[in-house]
Formats: sequence, C-alpha cells, structure tokens
Amino acid sequence: MTENKGKEIVSKLIPLSKAKKVKDIPQLTHALFPGTHCPLMGAAMAVGGIQGSLLVVVGTDECTYYTKSMTIHSENFGGLNGRCVSVVLNDHDVTFGSTEKMHETFKEIMEEYKPECVFLVTTCVIEIIGDDYDAIAEELSKEYHIPVAAVHTEHFKCEDHFPGLERTLTACAAMMTPQEKDGSINVLGQRMGDFATTELAALLKEANQKIGMQLPSGCTVDEVRRAAAAKVNIVVHDIALPLAQEMEANFGIPYVYFNRFADPEKIYANYQSLFQYLEVPVPAAVEEKYAACKALIAEKQSKLEGITYIYGNTPYDCFEINNFMTSLGMVPQVIQTNRLPEHDKENIQGILAKADPLLCKSANIAPLQYVYDELHPHLYLGHEFGARLRKKGIAVVHSDMAMNMLGFETTSYLLGQIEKAIDECFAYRKELGL
Repeated sequence: MTENKGKEIVSKLIPLSKAKKVKDIPQLTHALFPGTHCPLMGAAMAVGGIQGSLLVVVGTDECTYYTKSMTIHSENFGGLNGRCVSVVLNDHDVTFGSTEKMHETFKEIMEEYKPECVFLVTTCVIEIIGDDYDAIAEELSKEYHIPVAAVHTEHFKCEDHFPGLERTLTACAAMMTPQEKDGSINVLGQRMGDFATTELAALLKEANQKIGMQLPSGCTVDEVRRAAAAKVNIVVHDIALPLAQEMEANFGIPYVYFNRFADPEKIYANYQSLFQYLEVPVPAAVEEKYAACKALIAEKQSKLEGITYIYGNTPYDCFEINNFMTSLGMVPQVIQTNRLPEHDKENIQGILAKADPLLCKSANIAPLQYVYDELHPHLYLGHEFGARLRKKGIAVVHSDMAMNMLGFETTSYLLGQIEKAIDECFAYRKELGL
C-alpha cells in the first residue's frame, strides 16, 4: 500500500524542464503541513523592524486577531499596547465600503499613538470589495503630514508570506527624499539573522565602510527617509529587489544582489562588484577566502559525487544552491519551491545541464514521506522529522545557522553540514542493513 502511494505521488510531480510558471508546480495536498503563512504575516514582520512606524491591519476580526496575537509576543512591537492596531470591518463596511470608517479611525489612531509613519495593510476582504486604499493612504498622508502607505496582502493571489515583506519594503521608497551622498551602504532584505555577524559585514568594517539603513532588520523612520544618501545598496534577499530597483531609478543608487549564495564564483563576483561601486580596492582577505573556499571544494568533491537528495527549505537561494550542488556531482531528486523567479533562469539551466529533478510546492513534508520509499535519497535539506528519516536511512542537512552568514562562510558551512549528513546517512544505512 505504501509502495503504491509512493509511486502515485511521484507520478504527480513535474520535471524541472517542464515547469514554465509557478502554476505548473504541483501542490501535493490541499492541507499543507506545517503550512504556509499569509502575506499579512510578512507585512507585520517588515513593519516590526521599522521603529516609529505603526501597523494598521484592515480586515475581518479573524485577520486582525491573527496579527495582534502574533505581534504581542514580539519585542519589536512593544506588546499588547504596541505598534499594531486593527480596523475591524463589519457587514455594513463590507457592503457599503470602509473609507468613512478608516478616516474616523485614523483620527483616533493619530491622537493616541502619534506615529511617524503608518502602513495600512489590507487583507483579503478589502481586495475583494475593491476599496481604494492607495487613494485613502494618499489622502491621510496629506491630511496628517506623515507617510501613510497601503500594503496589499491578499492571500488568494499569493503562495506564502514573502509578497507581504516585499510590498512593505517597496512602499518605503515613497518615504525617501533626495539627500547629499555620505558614502554609506544600505543593507536591504535582511529579514532574519544579524548582518553584523556576517563575513561581509566584517570585511566592510575592515575597509572602513559605513553601514547606513538596514531594512527591515532594524532601522528608524528617519533612516528610511535619508536612505538615498547611500552610495550603494546591498540586497541580501529577493524581497528587496523591487525596492533596490526603484531606488536606482529614483536616486541613481546602484545595487549588488548579494544573497546567501553557495557558489564561491558568485560570491567572488559580488565582492568585486561591491568594492568597485565603493571605489576602494578589494581587500586581500577576499582573495584569501576565495582561494581557501576553492581548495575546500576540491578536497570534498569526490565525497559528494552521486549523493542524492531532496531539497526542502534552507536560508540559501533555492535554485542557486541546487545549481551549485549539482555542479559538484550531487543529484537532486525533488526540489520544493513556491516560485520560479525570472533571474533564476541561469541557475535552472545549470541544473538541467546535469539533472532534471522533480518539483512540488513547499510545505509538503507529510505526503513526501511516501516518496522516500520510492526514491531512497541519501539526504534531505531543510526541516523534517529526523527520527522518521533515520528509519529510512536518510540524514537531514541542517543549515539554519546560515541565517547569520554572507560571503564565503556560507559555502564552507554548507559543505561541512553536507559532509556531516553524508556520514550520518551511511551510518544509518549500516544499522538498517541497507
């Protein structure tokens, strides 16, 4: 029965070569475990990192309760009486519109909270009834002389919470004003982890470079306003790409897309681009770390060749890390993803040059347990139940610590975690007599 179930599920998956858009990627179950998050959560995460701002959730009591229950446990929001408030719509508002209620409520909000800026986050019901919150935000901004931005977080158009993060960051562009350049560097998209602990931050500090705004990992409204003073933006996650592109168009600030990449060639190229924009020599430490990283790959590659794996979720860039591992001789059997970004075409072609893994949507670990008996992978990258995998001779590659890394350290850490998991895998299989 389990064997038949495994074959059935595998038959539902689609090869990477046949996936042209996100809708092509199959979702194995209607109820996902551990489940996806609403973009409303993403918006809340982003606003939480901007001191002096206020999150106003507009929608049903379920949506507003969900957000408040999340933010009262966050130090960033200040607890129960903190920087998250709700405008709950009733049947009358849904039928006749919420514009009047929003204006009345906003007056109370300003009197009580006196925020420096406000993000009006609209939920599904607002998007369905069609109230124009972009216009409402513009009216309120003019009336109260503070930045008010509308952030749309309808879940029925989104796969996960990332659009909420992206749209909140992009909305910040309207708050920025022309500034005299101060040679600083903005860090955009650091949603988790601490940039200050990364290799990249250490090398910039050694080169006497000034870090400016860090959005959304911790900044003030005033720092957002003055963000155009920067000489260059570093984008450390896809969620900040639209903001960086808008800042480049509006203020002429170039950006370097410096995600948590695994391929040392990509990392090396990013370091060169960054220091070229900064108009300072590339530190000797970059060359040293690059050489050490290449040597480590040469040392470990023979152990990686032929190792099969299922990719779940990691702090790394999905298709970039899979392209890198495939280039080392590893064999991806299944990749879980909720997106096929345009800028990933090169990585996808790199994977297809050596393999054609199957695809499914993320958060499918429940039905995938049947796939393990069909594909027999050596490794699972991401979050899964280690005890369940061990019984099948599969080891988990843990990579959460990469949240606090940027640069060549991400490569050496990944290789170390993979090697450790390979040793565990063969130990498990020996125990099981496989």
